[in-house]
Amino acid sequence: MAARRVSVGDHVSLLPAHCFLSALSAVSSHPARYQRYTMPQERDVRNKRDMSANQDKGCTMNTGKASPGNGVQTESLQSNRIRPIKITAVGDGMVGKTCLLITYTTKQFPKDYVPTVFDNYADNITVDGHDFNMTLWDTAGQEDYERLRPLSYPNTDCFLLCYSVSGRSSFENILSKWCPEIRHHCPNVPIVLVATKTDLREEDPDCVSAAEGRKMKQKIRAARYAECSAINGEGLQEVFVEAIRSVMKKPLAPKRVCTLL
Repeated sequence: MAARRVSVGDHVSLLPAHCFLSALSAVSSHPARYQRYTMPQERDVRNKRDMSANQDKGCTMNTGKASPGNGVQTESLQSNRIRPIKITAVGDGMVGKTCLLITYTTKQFPKDYVPTVFDNYADNITVDGHDFNMTLWDTAGQEDYERLRPLSYPNTDCFLLCYSVSGRSSFENILSKWCPEIRHHCPNVPIVLVATKTDLREEDPDCVSAAEGRKMKQKIRAARYAECSAINGEGLQEVFVEAIRSVMKKPLAPKRVCTLL
């Protein structure tokens, strides 16, 4: 008579067919005497099903993480209290946008190599008692990137419109090029007009003055005006504080963000 393969736990043995049938008959006759063996995979499925049922009933499972009500705030609760803000820097090439962002985020002026575009950066910042998750985006001002640049604009909450005080052409392009481009794609997003490289005023008396910058701010109806120097760090922090404040001044609902038309 043929033998049957029987596995119990980790023990495997071969039984004659008539023994296997006898054991099966005994289990069928007295089911209460024999406890059903559950495979590990089946136990995992059952446990997950039970956990899901408990959660539906309002139960919480102890996962080793802090839970609401025990005096410790979870990461998800904290993130709900931090408002995300996207800030995008625009302006002519070589006006110092990338140096501004790198120096602010690394606390060090780049001396050896300055990339064309700064990698996106995110960090938390507190302004006037409110917490924000600030994401910084850089753009290339050269004409070669005119078609790609607007792809960085969607969901922008504030623009840093930069010009160099040592380059009058970059200052004039604020009105003739950059403001129209921003208003076309993002008509309701606030602009902070930023004068960069202010340390050069000591060397060149023909630099764009602060008075001219404030006049331009009024002309383009920018929300704020700020000046900074990446090489000595003067005014860097104020640039981003003013950007955050320009967003705070807007109503939260409905949220007006930049979208491509």
